[in-house]
Amino acid sequence: MEDPTAHETRVLVQHLADTLAHWRSVTGYGRGIAAPQLGELQRVIFLQLRRSEPWPLINPEIVESSQEKIVVWDACLSFLSIFMQVERHRRVTVRYESLQGETREVVAGDERNLSELLQHEIDHLDGILAIDRVVDVKTICTREEFEKTLPGHEPVCGCSRSHQKRVLSLGC
Repeated sequence: MEDPTAHETRVLVQHLADTLAHWRSVTGYGRGIAAPQLGELQRVIFLQLRRSEPWPLINPEIVESSQEKIVVWDACLSFLSIFMQVERHRRVTVRYESLQGETREVVAGDERNLSELLQHEIDHLDGILAIDRVVDVKTICTREEFEKTLPGHEPVCGCSRSHQKRVLSLGC
């Protein structure tokens, strides 16, 4: 995106926000969405985390990644019924521009699984889907299988590490 302050950028961000809100109401899932998921080849992502302000990131890029990696359950609005385990960096630093054109950085880790979410959405900008990062094809399962195996949980749940380790040991 050449100009993060342009009117077109705000329109795209609103479209992303509206689409994410729709899919959350239909599926109960969804914390973020990327412009390519709407057919827009722009480097824009939009996050809506629980109990947080809407967060558009323009031209986001990962500028630093931890050596340590984690395996998490992932799902995507691009294929609503398929869940899988993927490997991600435990911590990343992301540089982006705000709608006001300010350059910002965020260091994301385990809190709210922000590291995983940013990596997932930035992957969309680079033409990579979660299924491209699956750790073992045996972990690919339907939403129904996931919910039966882990009732009451959502992929990349905001849960404790001890719970997450237990979750990661389960397969669908």
